[in-house]
Amino acid sequence: MLNVFGAKATRNCEDQSCRHLLTQPDEYRLSRRESLRVGLGAVLAGAVGTRTLAEDAASARPQLAPKSVAAVVTIYTHNSHADVILTKILEGWKHDGGPGPALNLASVYIDQPKVSKLGRALCEKHGVPIFDSIEQAVTVGGDTIPVDGVLSIGEHGSYPHNQLGQHLYPRRRFMEEITTAFEKHQRVVPVFNDKHLGPVWSDAKWMYDRARELKIPYMAGSSLPVGFRTTDLKLPMQSEIEAAVGIAYGGLEVYGFHALELYQYHIERRRGAELGVKAVRFLEGEALWRAIDDGVISKVALDAAFAAVPKSGQPNMREDKQAGLFLFEYVDGFTGAVLYLGCARGTSIGLKLKGQSQPVATVFDERTEPRYPHFAYLVKAVEKMIHTGRPTYPVERTLLTSGVLDRALHSRVQRGKRLETPELQIKYQPVEYPYAPNVDLLAPPTQ
Repeated sequence: MLNVFGAKATRNCEDQSCRHLLTQPDEYRLSRRESLRVGLGAVLAGAVGTRTLAEDAASARPQLAPKSVAAVVTIYTHNSHADVILTKILEGWKHDGGPGPALNLASVYIDQPKVSKLGRALCEKHGVPIFDSIEQAVTVGGDTIPVDGVLSIGEHGSYPHNQLGQHLYPRRRFMEEITTAFEKHQRVVPVFNDKHLGPVWSDAKWMYDRARELKIPYMAGSSLPVGFRTTDLKLPMQSEIEAAVGIAYGGLEVYGFHALELYQYHIERRRGAELGVKAVRFLEGEALWRAIDDGVISKVALDAAFAAVPKSGQPNMREDKQAGLFLFEYVDGFTGAVLYLGCARGTSIGLKLKGQSQPVATVFDERTEPRYPHFAYLVKAVEKMIHTGRPTYPVERTLLTSGVLDRALHSRVQRGKRLETPELQIKYQPVEYPYAPNVDLLAPPTQ
């Protein structure tokens, strides 16, 4: 399927290719982004020799009217999450003025505006008002809620850490003020929360419960489940997964969450999933290697994940002083395992499938150009929710990974104590949703 980041997309749409569309009378005139969307679709089709530009323009797919969103962010600097999400709405998937999602940014609240020069400049360029309060952003300065959705991006910025190492972003405060505005103005619209809920478990659970109380269509999570892979694993729902081990790198909390999300995306596809997690531990040092030697986790799956992930130097896992193991037991008895390694330079998962002699593995393929394209596929999933009014995939996945991460960090400061987690016995039904590049970014949102 063609998309602006796929292998078949060999050249960009130039403004000239759509110029003839801009000379039509006003009632027939497309917006610049709509023109570029039509033109780029034609160029992509021409690149594989199937249609001419004129033929494609004449039979262009009908486009849905864009939906409006308000954004509530911590900071808006270059390559911040606000940038790689909101700038795709303002300036297209590639941040180059080309086609983008069927969304319009109606308003913004920036929690730390003084350091958000880029965001302030882009909002001025595109005529997007920046408000001093979250309520004003959600109401676009009025006394109703005119937007079709809210994006809450509580990532990056100067905020404290607690004794567990959790970065205390104001995600709960954002959710509190967004939902207070909903109640005050008597309208609820879909909300997307970037990354994990919380990050403190009590806050995560409060946010989830608040969304359920007000019947808010709610999504959250990492871009990794919808991002690129080095190997395309065909893993249907109800797969017979015998064992799986993930590998994480980077900051223990900030990237540990991404690894847990990528892991859960695969593990929720096992037969009988998902009923949640009943116990969590975090192991380090001798206890970690003893668990591996004793077969607590699958050596076959671990070796596959370690062989696949990029590494620095010529590492030996047992000499890695930063090694730590997220170890968790699912309600159905499946053992969850994500190994954090200082020598790793990526996020991977290895799986042993029933009836297959060899394990399989894949790695999140982190591409930085054009402009962190995996976030385009995250925005595409959010776009679908805003247009349909229904979450594209269950927020319970992120509630569960948020809880596992929080409990693992608690276990770590308690020297690897096993923590029973009845609160994480979260049952949900996973859904099929493709990852990059198996999504047509130029297609209208599926209804």
